[in-house]
Amino acid sequence: MDARVALLHLWTVHVLLSVELKWIDAAEVYTNAWAVQINGGPEEADRIAREHGFINLGNVFGDYYHFRHHAVERRALSCHRATHIRLQKEPQVLWAEQQVVKKRRKRDVYEDPTDPDFPKQWYLSAPTHQDLNTKIAWAQGYTGRGVVVTILDDGIEKDHPDLINNYDPEASYDVNDGDADPQPRYTQRNENRHGTRCAGEVAAAASNGVCGVGVAYNAKIGGVRMLDGEVTDVVEAHSLSLNRQHIHIYSASWGPEDDGKSLDGPAKLAKEAFLEGITKGRSGLGSIFVWASGNGGREQDSCNCDGYTNSIYTLSISSTTQSGNVPWYSEPCSSTLATTFSSGNPGEKQIVTTDLRQKCTDSHTGTSASAPLAAGIIALALEANMNLTWRDMQHLVVRTSRPQHLSAGDWKTNGVGRRVSHSYGYGLLDAGSMVALAQNWTAVGPQHQCVHTMLSEPRDIGNKLVFSKNVDACWGRPEYVSSVEHVQARLTLSHNQRGKLAIHLISPLGTRSTLLFPRPNDFSSEGFNDWAFMSTHSWDEDPQGEWTLEIENVAPNGRDYEQGCETHFSSGAIFS
Repeated sequence: MDARVALLHLWTVHVLLSVELKWIDAAEVYTNAWAVQINGGPEEADRIAREHGFINLGNVFGDYYHFRHHAVERRALSCHRATHIRLQKEPQVLWAEQQVVKKRRKRDVYEDPTDPDFPKQWYLSAPTHQDLNTKIAWAQGYTGRGVVVTILDDGIEKDHPDLINNYDPEASYDVNDGDADPQPRYTQRNENRHGTRCAGEVAAAASNGVCGVGVAYNAKIGGVRMLDGEVTDVVEAHSLSLNRQHIHIYSASWGPEDDGKSLDGPAKLAKEAFLEGITKGRSGLGSIFVWASGNGGREQDSCNCDGYTNSIYTLSISSTTQSGNVPWYSEPCSSTLATTFSSGNPGEKQIVTTDLRQKCTDSHTGTSASAPLAAGIIALALEANMNLTWRDMQHLVVRTSRPQHLSAGDWKTNGVGRRVSHSYGYGLLDAGSMVALAQNWTAVGPQHQCVHTMLSEPRDIGNKLVFSKNVDACWGRPEYVSSVEHVQARLTLSHNQRGKLAIHLISPLGTRSTLLFPRPNDFSSEGFNDWAFMSTHSWDEDPQGEWTLEIENVAPNGRDYEQGCETHFSSGAIFS
């Protein structure tokens, strides 16, 4: 299929609303670790580290290194400027950054099991066929053989009897302690069980009489221990870029706080790790990053304010309950691509998987449990066709996910006739359909990027700003785009209470995406600084025609100004 595909960027919408100072939730915490870009290789890195009192913890990727200085406070509210300046004066040091602690929360919902005797793994095989249709894929001989998945989390119990035969040390590392052993740290409360639970969903072995079975029960499974310690940009980047020629799929069930007020995403190195992953991973086919969409539903959070799930490079997965309803923890947003099962209300079944201390559980929960199920299904599709690119996989998900039996109030039909929802994306993943379509799939064509300026002069927007732009999608030029994949609206705006804003995007074919729902807990006056809101809802639509952006102030206060907007249509290999 020589499809032309696209990424639409609606760039740089500047909105100035009334500004008012608010308390910042927490000051930045500086660590004694530095990320350093050094010209000259590992020996030069060792020399510079030694001369400035650092320990070189090793290469992250490319020419970036992880340094630690034991004479610097491990946690401080201010940066260590003198050490930083001395380091930057080295001619071979191209860039350096003292690492700050980033808030990252495991996307698990800790609830007591409601029914310890519920039938196991209802989501893999149900009499009503309201399941992930894995049996059809297995019946075709696809079990994940030859595919390598790693779980970026708090470790993996590599000697668990249901994981040990599929455990892959080359897909594993302990970034927290800087060694090759990802074994979790055991505590009385077992708080480091998360990664082991996720791993079992993907690749728990079959027919061995232990626990249940993984979706891709013959896949190789690894774990990166990176959440049981201070999470910094370099820790994330190291994890996202681990052994990218060996690992096919990275599964992550964590992100910024799901508190309804955070706005956070990957920093410099993590952004570069994503970009290098999709351009260089798997010999250029691209690493596949599967991400849990978030558990902030009770706080009325939006996963479009999470720069990981909101990224075009991640395949963002939401949850549905056993009965096909939106879970209480689910966050609606336009960046979600598809859905798998997880926990719901009391009385509804949860997810069966491996647990810490060589045990099993039937109570794994939240979107944490949904992303690994998706990673397993993607492993089955990859086994069916190892030549699939990272973008091919997203196309397969869009084309085969099933909206039937999923209840939501916002299902709509987009401009190419597909049903799509902010709670579910394109619906429930279907393993049987994924592997069937994957087998004879022809790679999508190269991506192009096209830029249009939508608005460049300040405007008073009042209670609501609506502006439209007719675009030609670079018709007649090399960067011409005929079919949309992701749509991004890149905005910079300020407002005295950021959570009072709602943002909507309408495509030429009439598909309306809500890029931002109001967040009543978000009282920040910091606004958005070049934040790229993303939507998948116009997938395969023709971008030519009139695009409309609406910025709504649900609690207007003061004068509002709009300054500028550019539209970027992309269907190219590298884009910002």
